[in-house]
Amino acid sequence: MKRRSTAVWQGNIKSGNGHLTTGSAVLSQTPYSFNSRFADGAGTNPEELLAAAHAGCFTMKLSLDLTNAGFVPDELETDSVITLDNGKITSSVLTLKARVPGITETQFQEIARQAEQTCPVSQAFNFKITLDAVLL
Repeated sequence: MKRRSTAVWQGNIKSGNGHLTTGSAVLSQTPYSFNSRFADGAGTNPEELLAAAHAGCFTMKLSLDLTNAGFVPDELETDSVITLDNGKITSSVLTLKARVPGITETQFQEIARQAEQTCPVSQAFNFKITLDAVLL
């Protein structure tokens, strides 16, 4: 399986701007700029997209692992915060809130840790990943 996205940038780093388009067209010429990355400007940025990818991948992998263990989650909600520090992405912090009927806290934590370590996006990252998993 291969997925594609395209970035277009015009101008210099501070006053220029660009847009991102995904093969699925979920992002279609979505703007990004210096201000959307390093300030509070409108548009997206690479770190936000990495956070979305990590939260989405982990949550789907957790659903798979829970299902394979005989549990059907009512709801899994994952927040990912990617940190960019001095020009380097240094971490992703995953915060999970889950409703999973019939599972014990020990089972839940074990399966959640397994999913965090084995989701494809986690495996692609070369920085610190932490998980705070809460069973509601």
